[in-house]
Amino acid sequence: MPKLFTRNKTDSSGNPERKGLFKRLRNRLSKTRSAISSGIDQVFKGKNRVDDDLLENLEELLVTSDIGIETTMDLIERIEKDASRITSANGLKEKLRTEIVSILSVQSPGTASSMGKRPHVIMVVGVNGVGKTTTIGKLAARKTAAGESVLISAADTFRAAAVEQLAIWSERAGATIIKHKQNTDPAAVVYDSIDASIARGIDTVIIDTAGRLHTKTNLMEELKKIQRIISKKIPGAPHEVLLVLDATTGQNAVSQAKIFNEALSVTGIALTKLDGTAKGGIVVSICKMLNIPLVYIGIGENLEDLQDFDPVRFADALFSVDV
Repeated sequence: MPKLFTRNKTDSSGNPERKGLFKRLRNRLSKTRSAISSGIDQVFKGKNRVDDDLLENLEELLVTSDIGIETTMDLIERIEKDASRITSANGLKEKLRTEIVSILSVQSPGTASSMGKRPHVIMVVGVNGVGKTTTIGKLAARKTAAGESVLISAADTFRAAAVEQLAIWSERAGATIIKHKQNTDPAAVVYDSIDASIARGIDTVIIDTAGRLHTKTNLMEELKKIQRIISKKIPGAPHEVLLVLDATTGQNAVSQAKIFNEALSVTGIALTKLDGTAKGGIVVSICKMLNIPLVYIGIGENLEDLQDFDPVRFADALFSVDV
């Protein structure tokens, strides 16, 4: 288990700690950066303008970086509109970077209005194996480090290991955990968790949920039931429905997100395992295809490697821009 999260000391002035975080992010995106940035140098080699051959090669680069066909076609169209002003590989990179920032900057309607309400309820969903439990633990540690009281609801009662792991995280983070026996009705755990959070004046409630195959209708119905129980206990809750996705699954993550969003109206995404083995273009594809904001990215096992998603920083890391 990594060391406990400490308060983030970074600021907007580019101090050493911020640069350290950026360096780790850039390192994790090395595979994608190599594919896109170095690839653009190759497709522009010997040219001084954007032509059909260049666009065709660029399209292949973007698709193989897991940006996805539909998102790639949109980016190609945007580049074509400014083709006459792009005369170098660096010019093409800057144009692509600008358009990617635009796509990544989607905001969630209603998220800001829910802030400040207590308890603030976050329902965390996702299929098994995406890093959901670890993400919850890191998120709890971040919030307790910021001075909030946190209660974790261990509502994935089908996996004893998940409950045990959450119990370890809650202890180390200084959070409270509500758990029941294995195979208990998850809705009962959530009900008791909300009651406890109200009685104890808890700031934030983070609810873990089961993640058996996302194609199973019964799972979606179970999650909808949990959502209804939360809203009955606290009108307007859950204030956030955070979907955890695994970057290494590529376009399958987009498919998962569509199904969860249709059932639960996801408010934000946490993308895990963006650790250098994944194709980082999936970030762009998710934001474009789903119009759901990416809130967190996980770029490693350490607590500080669960980072708030910053579209500009991500694009800078993708195209080797120093900060």
